[in-house]
Amino acid sequence: MVGNYRAFLAFVEKRVGDRALAEDILQDAFVRGIDRLDQVRDDESVVAWFYRALRNAVVDHFRRGASASRGLDAFVRQLQETDDPGPELRDVACRCVVELAAGLDPRYAEAIRRIDIEGQPVKDYAVEAGITANNAGVRVFRARAALRRQVARACGTCADHGCLDCTCRSPKPTGGELD
Repeated sequence: MVGNYRAFLAFVEKRVGDRALAEDILQDAFVRGIDRLDQVRDDESVVAWFYRALRNAVVDHFRRGASASRGLDAFVRQLQETDDPGPELRDVACRCVVELAAGLDPRYAEAIRRIDIEGQPVKDYAVEAGITANNAGVRVFRARAALRRQVARACGTCADHGCLDCTCRSPKPTGGELD
């Protein structure tokens, strides 16, 4: 099996078009294959059996990718269809949130500023940032999660109940928070 590593890698890389991804798929297949060696039939070579396992691993990879893409598409549509909360709610929101967002990773801070504060549609932000709409949706989702953690750290329990009178102490920036 190890002697055929390069041939296995070439087989997977040809199908997925990315060497690093092919290496990941191959390593996962090796790990799963070790546990399943007892499935090799007496009249079958281990190499032929492993090629079949690799073919299945590539198919599984594309199925997971298609499923994830459909989920991201739905998420982006949901973000695009979300109603604007209006100026009243924005005025009530804690002023320190803007400061806390500035302490995030610059890409996250920019996504929060453009989409949540300025109200730019996700698809327009994606074009401006030079990324896909799916990537923009993921970025704003992660940015909001990172901001939630920052607000919870800075505001404690008032973050759970609504921050109407901001007297919280802002935490020191963590150097950019990335997931």
